[in-house]
Amino acid sequence: MEFLVATGALLWVAVILVPWRPWSTRERLEAGDEPDETDLSDVTVLIPARNEAPVIERTLIALRCQGRGLRVVLVDDQSSDGTAILARSAWPTRLTIVQGQTLPSGWTGKLWALEQGWAVVDSDLVLLLDADIELEPRTVGALKRKLIAEEFALVSIMAQLRMDSLWEKMLVPAFVYFFKLLYPFGLGNNPQSRLGVAAGGCILIRSNSLKMIGAFHSLRNAIIDDCSLADSVKKSGGRTWIGLSHSVRSHRAYVRLASFWVMVERTAFTQLRYSIWLLLATTFLMVLAFWLPWAGILSSHVTVRSIALAGICAMTLSYVPTLRYYRRSVLWAALLPVVSSLYLLMTWSSALRYWRGKRSEWKGRVYARVP
Repeated sequence: MEFLVATGALLWVAVILVPWRPWSTRERLEAGDEPDETDLSDVTVLIPARNEAPVIERTLIALRCQGRGLRVVLVDDQSSDGTAILARSAWPTRLTIVQGQTLPSGWTGKLWALEQGWAVVDSDLVLLLDADIELEPRTVGALKRKLIAEEFALVSIMAQLRMDSLWEKMLVPAFVYFFKLLYPFGLGNNPQSRLGVAAGGCILIRSNSLKMIGAFHSLRNAIIDDCSLADSVKKSGGRTWIGLSHSVRSHRAYVRLASFWVMVERTAFTQLRYSIWLLLATTFLMVLAFWLPWAGILSSHVTVRSIALAGICAMTLSYVPTLRYYRRSVLWAALLPVVSSLYLLMTWSSALRYWRGKRSEWKGRVYARVP
């Protein structure tokens, strides 16, 4: 028991000390403050939209404040709620609406929609934007300057998710925190690292880079399509960058635990490559890291209690930067073991669904387990 407590505590010390600093929020990009409108005639915003009537107007209205010449291609992916009509009213000019065709076998819905929209894009840069993402004024200009000035092939932003309900306040900062532990931004942004990291809600990419990797056809069956895209770009020789931002916000609501659960469950087991051994290893590591230091506090040995306390302090310190970035009280850090257990249960739920024959499910579409 003492050995396990010490190991769990040392894991957190290692998280703090590793050079790529997965706990840090140093990778940031905010909207610019330039007074003049940026020329965005070389940028096309590509939005896949399936039954997005509650959010699409807000997303498109925000694009009006980005700069001059911005064009939008919206793929209406067989919506039944009037998404295209609302889009036309919110962005009446420089908008191309592509009526999505039936999803072919071997494709995921989002990638098939993007492939259809990509066919009508003729600009040098493409902004892949989810239908629920609201951009602060001049954000696209800031993304463009980042990409061009530092010669990136792809620049991505982890959108700030809504944090209004109790469940959102509890789970959203941890969602970003765990994502950065799994896909450290520091490694993803390092051209010497093979790790590709991106967040699919907001990605600015060069059209030439997209053509070089075979566009979305090369990713057609990917569930974690954003990181797969970044991985392909890096393999082709392009440099990528991902960061956080308060200027890129999702306004999709996850009021109930069930709605957040479905969102996480969609990709959780995919991140473990559908491996029972990785799932068991993850379970063991999460119990070891999040609960054993707390159990060590109850030990009768002073040394064990001291090591356990050091681990708890390191755990808390690793979460504080994320809480502060999202303007949450640091007291939420005390719930990190509980929150980690919820995410672990979501991962097991994802695995159980996969073993029942469903690889993923989203927007009314079920993707069967690959034989």
